[in-house]
Amino acid sequence: MNGPMDENDRSTAPDRRRPPGVSDATVEALGALSKALETTERARGHLYAFHQLTGGADFELDRVVRLLREAGHGRWADRVEHDLVGRNVVPGHWTFQLVEEYDATYYQPFKDTEAGARQALADGVDHLFEAELKARRRTGGHPGHPDT
Repeated sequence: MNGPMDENDRSTAPDRRRPPGVSDATVEALGALSKALETTERARGHLYAFHQLTGGADFELDRVVRLLREAGHGRWADRVEHDLVGRNVVPGHWTFQLVEEYDATYYQPFKDTEAGARQALADGVDHLFEAELKARRRTGGHPGHPDT
C-alpha cells in the first residue's frame, strides 16, 4: 500500500478514510486485530449454538423419560431422569453460565480493547484496512463496483 488515499477518491465513504498520520503498519495491525475479533465473534456464535443445542437435548430428555416409562422401563427412566436431566455440563455450570463467563471474561474485554485501539490509533475508524482494500480492488466505472 502507498499510504493514505487521495481525499478526492470517492471509493471510500468519508467515515472510512485514513486519518492523517496513520501509517500503513498501523492500518495493517488494526486490520489484524479486527480479524481476530471477528474470529472471536464466530467462536461466541458457536458457544451460543452449544448452549442452545445442549438445552434442547436436556428438554428432549423429558420426552425420553416419559417414553421409557410408557414402554415399561421405569428403571431406565429413573436413571435418565436422575443422571442426565438438568445435569451440569462442567462442574457447577450450566451452559448459560459458560456463555456469561465467556462474555464477561474474554469477549467484552476483547471488544473493548479492539475499540480502544481503533479510537487511539485511527480516530475510531472501523474496518479501515478493508475499506482501503476495497478501494484498491474495485474497477472504476464498473456497475458492480460502485464508488461507495
